[in-house]
Amino acid sequence: MVTHSKFNSAMSSSPFDTNMRLPHRYKTFTSKTQYQMVVATLHKLQESGFYWGPISGKEANAMLSSEPTGTFLVRDSSDNRHLFTLSVKTASGTKNLRIQCDTGSFFLQTDPKNIQSVPHFDCILKLVHYYMPQSRATLSVGNTHSGNIYYIYSGGEKIPLELIKPHASSLSTLQHLCRKTVNGHLDVSAKRDQLPHPLKEFLQEYDAPI
Repeated sequence: MVTHSKFNSAMSSSPFDTNMRLPHRYKTFTSKTQYQMVVATLHKLQESGFYWGPISGKEANAMLSSEPTGTFLVRDSSDNRHLFTLSVKTASGTKNLRIQCDTGSFFLQTDPKNIQSVPHFDCILKLVHYYMPQSRATLSVGNTHSGNIYYIYSGGEKIPLELIKPHASSLSTLQHLCRKTVNGHLDVSAKRDQLPHPLKEFLQEYDAPI
């Protein structure tokens, strides 16, 4: 079971405690900040529609085998030392990438052959969006980042990681679909403070366009 006994009293008022269960893993959190980051991310993953929970790598491979290249999902890691895994269909079959978690961020597992620096994020949804084509196009136009391609090294192959379409685990509500659309328009998101408080709060609960 995930170990977070040091933070039980601190987390007792958390809105996630009564209806959320962390992945069943032997993991000790190093700080209250790390625990809060994981709980907040899990809440958003459960809202995302592409988080499949405790399925195995074999099950993920079977589900993605007939899907087009670039289809992906997030699931609980099969390694008890870690929490989450990104499974993605590539031109060379399904690849399972462990999502590492340090004190204050998530990042993809590093490969000894990959000389690129791996970006860190405070939420897995931000990590996923970073590797999606529209994210690279936006960053390129804004000149804030270039060459934003991560390579997977598997069986002697160098495979570019490209996340195109999430593999849905559930149907999204119309409200959630609208929220994702709004989040995808930066000009609208920038004016979020001008929105009525209930609507602004609804957008803040899930701030990703995917």
